[in-house]
Amino acid sequence: MTNENNTTMSNQPKKLIIAISSRALFDLDASNTIYEKSGVKAYAKYQIAHEDDVLTPGVAFSLVKKLLNLNHYGPFVEVILLSRNSADTGLRIFNSIQHYNLGITRAVFTDGTSPHNYATAFHSHLFLSANQEDVQESLQAGCAAATILPSHIDDNNEEQVRIAFDGDAVIFSDESERIYQEKGLAAFNANEQAAAQKPLKPGPFHDFLSALHFLQKQLPQEKKLIRTALITARSAPTHERVIRTFRSWDIRIDETAFLGGLEKGEFLHAFRADIFFDDQKMHCTSASEHVATGHVPSGCKNPIPGT
Repeated sequence: MTNENNTTMSNQPKKLIIAISSRALFDLDASNTIYEKSGVKAYAKYQIAHEDDVLTPGVAFSLVKKLLNLNHYGPFVEVILLSRNSADTGLRIFNSIQHYNLGITRAVFTDGTSPHNYATAFHSHLFLSANQEDVQESLQAGCAAATILPSHIDDNNEEQVRIAFDGDAVIFSDESERIYQEKGLAAFNANEQAAAQKPLKPGPFHDFLSALHFLQKQLPQEKKLIRTALITARSAPTHERVIRTFRSWDIRIDETAFLGGLEKGEFLHAFRADIFFDDQKMHCTSASEHVATGHVPSGCKNPIPGT
């Protein structure tokens, strides 16, 4: 028995649902340049003239393909295309999806308007887009979302899906990060030690991580098809609160790196992440030199324009 939110009565998801924009899935830089320089009509003319030309994979293509391959073990993952294209100009995108044999059957084309409302309408656990405004609106609506950045991606044909997260303002709320920004490292450390027994509040990616954890338990355990990592700038003595928070949520993280402020890129490369999510742009810049990276514009480091 399920409720209208696509969850069982125990509040667990039936499947992992990922919404993705066409520019995150495919390399549309050339056609986007035409749009920016020459406008909608020139863009539409170009896309229709090239609708039989297969698009090159984009930054999130490999992740999507690997997630969809998990459906060899059961109906566990659905990927939905959300695009600012019209259906007319979007035909090239669907032709490319069919060329790569991606199991994407649902799509929304909004003809220039933000598709973020559809991410929540489909009950998505995550929305990946190259448009930061769409991502911010999705986050405000309660859906985990990240802006896909231009990134270096190594060929990775492993079956295992490896997803890495920052902690504060991503998996956790930014309650502790605010103390660090306002009062400094000593105050942050003192607060985390004093509150070590008090779980951190969930951040925007809590539900996505929870859905991943549930999916891990449904897949063949011996194959370890999903692996997660927390890559955080925290260090001892602030580690205890993090560990106890995961315990209180009954969520397992496979690997944890407490880096004490070191750049994260090399460690993400060592983890062989298929994607990494962080709220701070400087960490995203370092990470994007090694792995696919999504910037999460949430928390005190990312104030909403006009507020």
